[in-house]
Amino acid sequence: MSVMDWLDKEESRGEEQKTSGARQLHYRPWPGKGPQHHESPPLSLNEAVAAGFPGFVPDSAIPEQPVLPDLAELEERVIGALRTVFDPEIPVNIYDLGLIYGLTIDQQRNHVDIQMTLTAPGCPVAQTFPGEVEQRMVEVQGIDSAKVELVWDPPWTRERMSEAALLTLGML
Repeated sequence: MSVMDWLDKEESRGEEQKTSGARQLHYRPWPGKGPQHHESPPLSLNEAVAAGFPGFVPDSAIPEQPVLPDLAELEERVIGALRTVFDPEIPVNIYDLGLIYGLTIDQQRNHVDIQMTLTAPGCPVAQTFPGEVEQRMVEVQGIDSAKVELVWDPPWTRERMSEAALLTLGML
């Protein structure tokens, strides 16, 4: 079928027929083309796709774009996961303790970068704690990878703690 033939035809809505298991598409002439218009044999879906007619690509052949969660929703999930990680020496989670200095979420890569500190530079979990936090992050729906960087500037102080943490520790 030539492009000119294609332009003279219109896909008829709801007139698909199954013929010996193959899907056939039937066309009707555009209005006003007159009696000289001849009817072409039906074009199969595979023939239409092979010919490059864009209107005939079945929906199932078009890959779905993943629906990205809302950034605020994803950030809530990440913070929720951070609140499940507790400092081994203080019975408060690392988020409310104020150990999280930076949180960057890359939705396109499903990745989160975290900058965090510890209560003291000589903390015995300094070698293992970032890995534990990374593991907790990849358990979050919508996050596939994480990188945790320990930072020491500015030094952590109790002023970084949330009111909930201060209440838990009886400091408020």
